[in-house]
Amino acid sequence: MSTAQYIDVSVADTIATVALNRPDVRNAINDALRTELMATLERLANDSDVRAIVLTGKGAAFCAGGDIAGMQQRLNEPPGQIAFNGWKRQKRTHQGMSFLHGISKPTIAAVNGAAVGLGCDLALACDFIIASERAVFAMSFIHRGLIPDGGGMYYLPRRVGLARAKELIFTGRRIEPEEALHIGMIDRVTKADTLLAEAQQWAASLSQGSPTALALSKGILDESFELSCEQVLALSREAQAICYTTTEHRQSVAAFLDKSKK
Repeated sequence: MSTAQYIDVSVADTIATVALNRPDVRNAINDALRTELMATLERLANDSDVRAIVLTGKGAAFCAGGDIAGMQQRLNEPPGQIAFNGWKRQKRTHQGMSFLHGISKPTIAAVNGAAVGLGCDLALACDFIIASERAVFAMSFIHRGLIPDGGGMYYLPRRVGLARAKELIFTGRRIEPEEALHIGMIDRVTKADTLLAEAQQWAASLSQGSPTALALSKGILDESFELSCEQVLALSREAQAICYTTTEHRQSVAAFLDKSKK
């Protein structure tokens, strides 16, 4: 288990479960939580015993977004410093979101409650989203006079299409799990008491294959919308050449040939 203040981590059977742990403020993200989350993800990314990551929240919410206390503090800063300080904070946030999105292992957001604002972006940065029947989603930035700043303007259109993403961002309205599933914003809905177990089981099934092949496939797929077919094929050639050299590939071919001889 983790000893961090705002992040709780457990690892069982190669699956790491990472829980945001500020339930008293619905797991709102402040500087300390963001720093701990980034450090945790970096550690898990480099841990060969971890094959997949499940991200969830403690208590009733997944993540209520950015911490209002931080917003209030920003408003009280000297006017001449607000923009640059905000830029620096945004840069740290974006580094964390980009790392989560690009981590070379399957990631699943197990959304146990509200995922709004930056919390919704956080879920969307994962490869897959499974939601409790008690979950609710909202790109609620517009209600604070803000724009989606955690990658949602990139991730959301790729899940639901451009026009629908505009509607959800322009209105900031609540999306219940069944609608989110229907429009492709999330991938599965389940009961609250089985959410974590189902997410962990799903993570295990996604991570049974070669870690090298998984990492290379994920990296190419995540870029495929921005690349031409020929560019994807070129990256695939390079990745396959690496796969040819791996222990997993060699053992798999040897096992198949050995079985065919019997």
